[in-house]
Amino acid sequence: MSLSSSTARRRRLAVALALVALLSPLAAGLATAQSVQGASGTIVVDEGETVDRVEGVAGTIVVHGTVEGDLSGAAGLIRIAETGRVDGNVQVAAGTVVVDGAVGGNAELGAGSFELTETGRIDGSLDAGAGSISVDGAVGGDVRAAADSVVIGPNADVGGEFRYDAGTFTQSPDATVAGGVVEDTSLRGDTGVGFGGDLVPLWFGSAYGVAVNLVLGAVLLLAFPRFSDDVADRVSEGPLASGGVGLLALIATPIFLALVAITIVGIPLALVGIVAYVVALWIGSVYGRYALGSWVLDRLDSPNRWVALLLGVVGVALIGLVPWIGELVDLLVLLLGLGALALALWGRYRGRDDAIVSDSDPVEMD
Repeated sequence: MSLSSSTARRRRLAVALALVALLSPLAAGLATAQSVQGASGTIVVDEGETVDRVEGVAGTIVVHGTVEGDLSGAAGLIRIAETGRVDGNVQVAAGTVVVDGAVGGNAELGAGSFELTETGRIDGSLDAGAGSISVDGAVGGDVRAAADSVVIGPNADVGGEFRYDAGTFTQSPDATVAGGVVEDTSLRGDTGVGFGGDLVPLWFGSAYGVAVNLVLGAVLLLAFPRFSDDVADRVSEGPLASGGVGLLALIATPIFLALVAITIVGIPLALVGIVAYVVALWIGSVYGRYALGSWVLDRLDSPNRWVALLLGVVGVALIGLVPWIGELVDLLVLLLGLGALALALWGRYRGRDDAIVSDSDPVEMD
């Protein structure tokens, strides 16, 4: 099989995986087992844990432990941490792919951005199509890279040939490429990753996050309109209280679940609690965005719950592009939303939020 047809086939598979990720059920959960498969909000292989393989569609896939077989799937973010190892092949599509750890086989991927850090190692070959590609680790075989930007860092050690096609290309003089570096413009047309119109563009991860948050927000507003407004009102009227309760819930819940899991009887309860905790974090973060949008529209004297949801989700996503500030805003929004969610649920449980439900407003189950 020729180089161009082989790479084209791999790129088509990567794009297909990305489309599956976008069209899959948008669920949130934590999945770790001997063989991890299916759709989930988060798939994690913990440090010290060993699984046969990982096949998943998720918002995030992170490997801290060992995957004895292949890692294949699609996600907004896929990361093999420094302590992580995949003994087989990696075949993925994602907004962002980061390899800090080790891959025993080949890596084939389509992404918005790909980074092989100085601690990362791929024993086989690397075949990547992305918006940006950075290789600063070790690759045992050949590298095929097509991107708007390709960088070979000072710690790069490539055992084979490095063939690339890029709008901008940078190679450190300290990098080692045994087979030489070759520019190959045919990679652009054959991989299906065209400049200016990437099938898996750089903003894929951010767009994926915005999409799933908008879907969840719309479901919450349609199913629980009064409760959703109650959560937003609590953030607006008592941001310090909401943020404080959110911080307490964020820190105390994992500690409580760990204590529950100490006993054999408590392990099933702890597992259920972990799933509920992950779901609550996601719902809380979306409610935080909705509350922020509602607060802005209230200041403008133009309240509208749907515009508030759109404004909050998109606004926080845009702020998230700013280094440090974006991360801080994400955390604050999560704390406000999580705290207000907890307070609203407690208020409903205590019966302090009873109200007459009109015929035009859906009845909500407490």
